[in-house]
Amino acid sequence: MTALLETVGLAKRYGRREALADCTLAVPQGRIVGLVGPNGAGKSTLLQLACGLITPSSGSIRVLGARPAAGSAHLAKVGFVAQDTPLYAGLSVGEHLTMGAQLNPSWDGALARRRIEQIGLDPKHKAGRLSGGQRAQLALTVAAAKRPELLIFDEPAAALDPLARHAFLENLMESVADLGAGAVLSSHALSDVERVCDYLVVLSGGRVQLAGDVAELLGRHRRLVGLRRDMDRLPAGVELVFAEHSMLRTAAVVRTDRPLPADGPWTVAELDLEGLVLAYMTRAVAVPGVRPCSTMEGAQR
Repeated sequence: MTALLETVGLAKRYGRREALADCTLAVPQGRIVGLVGPNGAGKSTLLQLACGLITPSSGSIRVLGARPAAGSAHLAKVGFVAQDTPLYAGLSVGEHLTMGAQLNPSWDGALARRRIEQIGLDPKHKAGRLSGGQRAQLALTVAAAKRPELLIFDEPAAALDPLARHAFLENLMESVADLGAGAVLSSHALSDVERVCDYLVVLSGGRVQLAGDVAELLGRHRRLVGLRRDMDRLPAGVELVFAEHSMLRTAAVVRTDRPLPADGPWTVAELDLEGLVLAYMTRAVAVPGVRPCSTMEGAQR
């Protein structure tokens, strides 16, 4: 099956600055991907590469089996909502829909009109006078009415208040379900990712630190609490991801493909998404040269 997003050794440099390095991914079709990482991790760079807005310095990237923006037919398969939800301030809501119909051969006018009615937008209102939440909803409507196979969101709800954010995410999930499309959502808000995404990619320092099915990744990671010396005697097949030490105890995140012994010298607890992401992001910062874990492995399992 053709991958939703596939990269091999992908890198992007701006002069001497490396925004993305040796990125290798294979995201299956039909997934809602949460792309997370700190500022400067390379998230926006990866999404711009996926949309064909910029070109790689080295390596390769394929979206829905083809080079990004390979032609008009491929462009129609991808809908993009950027962080600043770019719209034309002087155009009305209705004029945005008219322009969308003129530019996209597969435009679904009925879907666009239905969504505008559902979210309560007046077609005569100028985009420049809409609230942040309304602009985000209009941008989502324009992207979805293309009837794409992939929707890409770059921090689309970053500036929204909690109520507008909730409404936007509800409509995002509804749009993806209606279209039967895949989606990639870049977000700093792990609660958003946990709510809507079933696949996770963690970027830090321009490199992929972790990638895979959310449920499988959570099932393969545990939090251990015990004495520091006990962490040096982990069973075979248990990988230490990151550990925090105090005078009395050590709290560690480990990856294991088998159940941990119930009578071990530590307390075992399940890990939530936030704990999982923070462990890999913290390790990447604390040990810059560490080999990233679970890139292609996580994608293929």
